[in-house]
Amino acid sequence: MTNETASVRMVDRREAIRRVSALLGGMALVSESALLAGCRSEGQAPPPGAEKFTDADIAYLDEIADTILPETKTPGAKAAKVGAFMALMVTDTYEPTNQQVFRDGMKALDAACQAANHVGFMAATPAQRLALLEQVDRDQKAYMDARAAARASQPRAPGGGRPPAETPPHYFRMMKELTLFGYFTSEIGCTQAMRYTERPGRFDPCVPYTPGETTWAGHA
Repeated sequence: MTNETASVRMVDRREAIRRVSALLGGMALVSESALLAGCRSEGQAPPPGAEKFTDADIAYLDEIADTILPETKTPGAKAAKVGAFMALMVTDTYEPTNQQVFRDGMKALDAACQAANHVGFMAATPAQRLALLEQVDRDQKAYMDARAAARASQPRAPGGGRPPAETPPHYFRMMKELTLFGYFTSEIGCTQAMRYTERPGRFDPCVPYTPGETTWAGHA
């Protein structure tokens, strides 16, 4: 195994599927970007260009994720190895077009940080990183709203599928979604950011809620 793939294997495919399935009750859907219907065989060659996330890429994604979900009273996204989860999900479940959008977005985000702060994202301060991501988040919201409007105006594809010509999701929307998926289906997310009971108890459709309580984690 090369150094470029070692970090991705820290969260292997079976673990990625388990996390997403636990969150969605077996329907492993990653937003609009990809449908995780199974697990590629370990012996099967990856598609061309799929294995390009290096250790430096994983560290970069960890810092992006940790800016989105930083350490507070509970560990942040980096502690949950969300960067490795993001890289694996992109490599194994995203269509080639969206994989390229994601990777190009990593470069665009770093270039934006250079333009705004004269340093790359990894060298930026936490405040600089947060300000940048807040701006990029506003940009992606406008982009996705315009995409949704254009999508609604197009005729539906045969069989009621998506319109045949549509733009891919914004790269930062993908990053945010994968950060949330990776964190809240990790052991840290389930047992520390949420409340977790190993074995299900009785079914209570309505339970008292005290403001500030964390939600219950799903079961793997």
